[in-house]
Amino acid sequence: MASSKECLQYILGQLSELEDITYRDMMGEYIIYYRSKIVGGIYDDRLLVKPVRSAVEYMQGASYELPYEGAKKMLLVDEVDSKEYLSGLFEAMYDDLPTPKPKKNKRCWKG
Repeated sequence: MASSKECLQYILGQLSELEDITYRDMMGEYIIYYRSKIVGGIYDDRLLVKPVRSAVEYMQGASYELPYEGAKKMLLVDEVDSKEYLSGLFEAMYDDLPTPKPKKNKRCWKG
């Protein structure tokens, strides 16, 4: 089941106090970025975040869920109705998130 655009817009609205929140559509789901780092995504209209140390500590007792079959488990964010909670979570997670890999130059080989 794909996630709805309405769910995406709601989550983006809840994160509106943070700067540099972006997303990318990925096969009917949405990957969420904070300051160019992948924080998590919206899968089946659920906000799931990477289970980095700071997120586990921030969301004590959160359940682990599969975003899709064959993926690694992520943390389910239940408190999506609180802007302060979501902003605090993303800010707490930022330093623990991996730095994006530099993009490779996709040049055609001419021989």
